[in-house]
Amino acid sequence: IAMLALGGRLKQKERVSARLGDVLSHLYICSAMLARYESQGRPAADQPILAWAFHDSIYKMQVALGGVADNFPNRWLRGMLRFVLFPLGRFEREPGDRLSHKVAQLLLSPSETRERLTQGIYNTPGSGHAISMMEQALPDIIEAEPLERRLLKAQRAGKLDALGWDAQLEQALDQSLISGEEAALLRRTRKLTLDIISVDEFEADVLRLGQSDVREIMTSHAA
Repeated sequence: IAMLALGGRLKQKERVSARLGDVLSHLYICSAMLARYESQGRPAADQPILAWAFHDSIYKMQVALGGVADNFPNRWLRGMLRFVLFPLGRFEREPGDRLSHKVAQLLLSPSETRERLTQGIYNTPGSGHAISMMEQALPDIIEAEPLERRLLKAQRAGKLDALGWDAQLEQALDQSLISGEEAALLRRTRKLTLDIISVDEFEADVLRLGQSDVREIMTSHAA
């Protein structure tokens, strides 16, 4: 309809053509998702992710097509477009919170589904790459989560009143709230977390405006 009504002017109506391009892109995405799901043997555990992705794409296609119908240059065709595209109304919604929670659980817990999704991602252990560091830290973080909740509960109860994290950990050990192995796990998890979120740090001389030879200063600091 857009091509028949606008012809070559469709290229000039950039917002209309962009919305139509969004629809085409999401159609390709849906086709790719189905092809991947089929090629991997239709794993039942992946269905929440597939459902979430389809709901998201279809909702975005509805928004894009709605934008085309509501803003079509020919006002006489707007009503017809709305009727053709949405004869029963616009009922598609974004993925719900319950489905999103299921997907989040799959992504945040080691599983075959997560292994399939991360296949081909560079995550060589010990490489220092951010993704590999997060993958390395994930099992420890999951294991340490109930321990952190236990410490937080003790802190709220007034049992841990030290100011620093290390001091609170020592208090928890003294009060037998955690064992030595659990304390080691918490320390290891904290170190991994700090390594992941840490950023590059430079001396003030390196960042000063008008510096003639920044490379020389950086080399001297590295030495």
